[in-house]
Amino acid sequence: MLDGWAREKIDPGLGAMAGRLAAAGIGANAITWTGLGLGLVAAAAIAFGHFWIGLALILASRLCDGLDGAVARLQGKTDYGGYLDIVLDFAFYGAVPLGFILADPTQNAIAGAVLLLTFYVNGASFLAYAVMAEKRGLATEARGEKSLFFTTGLAEATETLAVFALMCLLPQWFAALAYLFAAVTFYTTVSRIVLAARRFG
Repeated sequence: MLDGWAREKIDPGLGAMAGRLAAAGIGANAITWTGLGLGLVAAAAIAFGHFWIGLALILASRLCDGLDGAVARLQGKTDYGGYLDIVLDFAFYGAVPLGFILADPTQNAIAGAVLLLTFYVNGASFLAYAVMAEKRGLATEARGEKSLFFTTGLAEATETLAVFALMCLLPQWFAALAYLFAAVTFYTTVSRIVLAARRFG
């Protein structure tokens, strides 16, 4: 929901950073892999109870997620780059809740599992919609220039980042935050299914 607003705020800065990275010969795919690496280390830090370190690494990871697309637009986008970006993003989104589950399985396991389930189903609804949109030749730039058809929703990258940050700042509230965001994510999935029924049905 907030991704469009966030892009307006951060794109100029990302563009300037991307120009320097591209000039240094650093490729978009390398940045994508770096973002995943930072995200996995963040999840490991969270699993060991180092929540502030986890938060810093999450923010660094998502900076990479913004930079890879900006660099790709300068160097030339590829289908593999777009594919890699989506796959590694989903790996990141699954790793962070797993970190909280491992940090305190007794308190966090069920809530974390519910959140991961909604992430899984929401991801499937997003990717399946993109496939059908491509099949019908549909296009959108609602979230900027992307490799796939992006459907908007209540739970997007900005909201997910905000929730992950809150979880790091208030780890004792992980379960409540996980259930709440699972509900938001489930609503996003249902709204996308309704949209698909109207457009593809």
